[in-house]
Amino acid sequence: MIHVENLTKYYRDFCAVDNFNLDVHKGEILGMLGPNGAGKTTFLRMLTGFLKPTEGTIQVKDFSVASDALGVKKLMGYLPESAPLYKEMLAYDYLKYVAGIRGINEDKIPSRIRYLSDLCGLNNMMHKPIGELSKGYKQRVGLAHAMMDDPEILVLDEPTSGLDPNQIVEIRDIIRQIGKEKTVILSTHILSEAEATCDRVVIIHKGKIAADDRTENLKVAGGQENHLRLSILNADPEAVRKLLGSVEGVQVDRVDDVENALSIKLSYESGADVRGSVYLAIKNTDWILTELSMEKQTLESIFRQITLEN
Repeated sequence: MIHVENLTKYYRDFCAVDNFNLDVHKGEILGMLGPNGAGKTTFLRMLTGFLKPTEGTIQVKDFSVASDALGVKKLMGYLPESAPLYKEMLAYDYLKYVAGIRGINEDKIPSRIRYLSDLCGLNNMMHKPIGELSKGYKQRVGLAHAMMDDPEILVLDEPTSGLDPNQIVEIRDIIRQIGKEKTVILSTHILSEAEATCDRVVIIHKGKIAADDRTENLKVAGGQENHLRLSILNADPEAVRKLLGSVEGVQVDRVDDVENALSIKLSYESGADVRGSVYLAIKNTDWILTELSMEKQTLESIFRQITLEN
């Protein structure tokens, strides 16, 4: 669907995007993650034909962004971080205006607006001025705008920026619904959003692609589930260290006395499962085991590990 090769963008001496190589497949929801200034927005602007690369190529289906930017734009809907809306217009009138600009047949405009109103949850807001809507509803109007001519690809730059938790969940649900039929590329700072919404994640750091994979694969590569958390009563810290340290494949990282209980962190080789061995070792004592849980690697911990390395 999308092929990006050796894509680079300089602003004078500053390299904002450094040699991106990326393929996005049809029907995929791709999340672009990175700190502020990592290059996410610059990449999306080049992808949508609004910014010219310094080097490299972008191919969208049979179109090259360099030679046929208009052909690429016809395949895409684009929602920038701050949706460019006419705030004095009613939501319905604005979407009707957008439909006319996009060349939609006049007879089909009402049904298209009704469909997008249902999809984006705008039914009760269509006859209100956009300037009076909450930021969440303004984002929904912007999303309906981007979807107006039924694009094959939807590009969303920080679609939930500044929204409250309820609005984030609602926009996330809309994106998931759209992703059943469209290819979606979105940038976000909200890692839980990417984990819950995206099929695949690209982490950008200092203008480079630092990681690119499905979230579950990133977790495995980062050492998923290689720690255990335990809580034990009636135990001596040194005895705990000695006993659990003797379990094959287990290393005792910490033993803390917390409110008359020992809080213990163990580490073990990735891919192993030592819970049974640890349990059996404790079972043969008079200790009381009140908690034994795996500490899973999260997308947030992977993101921090990658972006704080340098």
